[in-house]
Amino acid sequence: MDKVEAKLAALGVSLPTPAAPVANYVPFVISASILVISGQLPLGADGKLDPAHTGKCGGDVSIEDGQAAARRCAINLLAQAKAALGDLDKISRCVRLGGFINAAPEFVALPAVMNGASDFIVEVLGEKGRHARSTIGVAELPMNSAVEVEAMFEIER
Repeated sequence: MDKVEAKLAALGVSLPTPAAPVANYVPFVISASILVISGQLPLGADGKLDPAHTGKCGGDVSIEDGQAAARRCAINLLAQAKAALGDLDKISRCVRLGGFINAAPEFVALPAVMNGASDFIVEVLGEKGRHARSTIGVAELPMNSAVEVEAMFEIER
């Protein structure tokens, strides 16, 4: 078993089937030694959004539920990476995460919500998971999702 997948198993996390694109884009692109993964929603293994992960953070979604949604997005990022690479141990570094938080007006705890994804990536990848990050509050997200997260990984070819 790969080291990263062993870590996921130890955490009780199994990667779902990656979500297919719903518009005119691809789920990932590999260019040279960079893997870019399109934004992932917090879809569960059944392909649906948990009701706790829909709505506006700071409104009908608590910080804790927002963090759980961001963590779920990170799990889905790794599912896409597995589909792209076949072996998650080919990830040599998480370069960047970009988070979009469906935020109620005046909600400023965006970084706390995004920590759900960042903390998970670091937990799974260790020092290779430490990354640059952007976190942006938005008015709406697809399917009324509370969070969407995209990623850029450096990979071994």
